[in-house]
Amino acid sequence: MKHEINEQDQAIVVALDGDVDLQSSPEARKVLLECVAKKKPVLVDLSNVGYIDSSGVASLVEGLQTARKAGGNLILVAVSEGAMRVLQLARLDKVFTICDTVEAGLEQVS
Repeated sequence: MKHEINEQDQAIVVALDGDVDLQSSPEARKVLLECVAKKKPVLVDLSNVGYIDSSGVASLVEGLQTARKAGGNLILVAVSEGAMRVLQLARLDKVFTICDTVEAGLEQVS
C-alpha cells in the first residue's frame, strides 16, 4: 500500500493506494492518526483501494473515533466498489460519512 497526503486549507486528504490488509494496515493506521492529530478534518480517498480487510477497517474506525473524541471529523471519499462492499457488510456505511468525490467531501467540511 502507498499513500499520499495533500493538506488543503480546510482539510487533509489522505489517498490510500493498494490493498489495506494485515501487512499494510499498521502504516495506514499511523498515517491516519498523524493526520487526525493535526486538528483538521481528514478525508480518506479510497478510490484506489482494491481490497480492505478487517484490520484495515479497524484502522479507519480508530481514526474516526480519535477524530470525534478531539472534536474533528474523518470522512471517506470516492470509496472503491471492493472497499464499499466490505464497509456495507460490516454496516459501517451507516457509521462513516461517505462522499462520492473528494470535492464533495471538501464541500462537506467547508
